[in-house]
Amino acid sequence: MGSSTTSLPRLVVITDWRLPPGRLLGALARALQAGPEVAVQHRHPEATGRRFLEEARQLAALCAEHGNPLFVNGRLDVALLVGAHLHLPAHGPTPRDVRPHLPPERLVSVAVHDVGEARAASGADLALVSPVFAPGSKPGDTRATLGPEGFQALAAVLPCPALALGGITPERAGAVRGAAGFAVISAVLEAEDPAEAARTLLAACPARAMLRVP
Repeated sequence: MGSSTTSLPRLVVITDWRLPPGRLLGALARALQAGPEVAVQHRHPEATGRRFLEEARQLAALCAEHGNPLFVNGRLDVALLVGAHLHLPAHGPTPRDVRPHLPPERLVSVAVHDVGEARAASGADLALVSPVFAPGSKPGDTRATLGPEGFQALAAVLPCPALALGGITPERAGAVRGAAGFAVISAVLEAEDPAEAARTLLAACPARAMLRVP
């Protein structure tokens, strides 16, 4: 069997289910208009298992309609049920743990906050490195921020491309050197024009060939 390639996203829009569902899904639909390099990550830690799956199915249908990738946060079973890629939070299963259970074309992204987690990211296709700046969607977050220099240092250790997460806005994006892209919540979901916000963030990161070969 010949090998195939899977394109990696350069912008990941993470869900915020505190928003009314209609508003959230509408903003995501507009953001996906920015092109196939925009992905959605389904994150809803407060949801029951049934609700999380129902939301994942809604997002999978939305992403399939636009031809964009969907990542499911932390739930291998849900990712398999809806045909999505998988995002692994820190301190959970590793990419090597889950890879044998995923179809070869599925991507695995990981959360990275420090050097130890960066070194443990072996086998991941993509890392979301945070918090680069104070997260706009988490005003009570008291974690020390990495800043652009800290992000660059972790990106240099990672065995895979790094996306910058945490307080990323179109204005700040250009200051983050070495990013293969960005992951955001409010910068897109709460933008007056989510499609334009997504395009601006993509434009702040030079396009490059980002392919995973299974």
